[in-house]
Amino acid sequence: MINLPNALRVFNQVISQGEKKDGVYRLGELLAWYDFDGYSCYLGYRDLVLSIYFHSKFSCDYEDDKTLVEFLNLIDNHASITESHQ
Repeated sequence: MINLPNALRVFNQVISQGEKKDGVYRLGELLAWYDFDGYSCYLGYRDLVLSIYFHSKFSCDYEDDKTLVEFLNLIDNHASITESHQ
């Protein structure tokens, strides 16, 4: 199950600490980008894209179930590190 607050926390971390190239931020294996209006944001990891929309709606597209499990663990780990530094 995707923890949306953690995903948004990690999205902000990638945007603020990542390296920007062609409108996409990269921090380690995570990518983050957003639409021109800022209402939709995206987190990418390998073959997975988590799309987060207005009003806390989201979709997650991926090819391999293993990628989803790795992504969820990565999000939880990054979010817990971010929380401990606040």
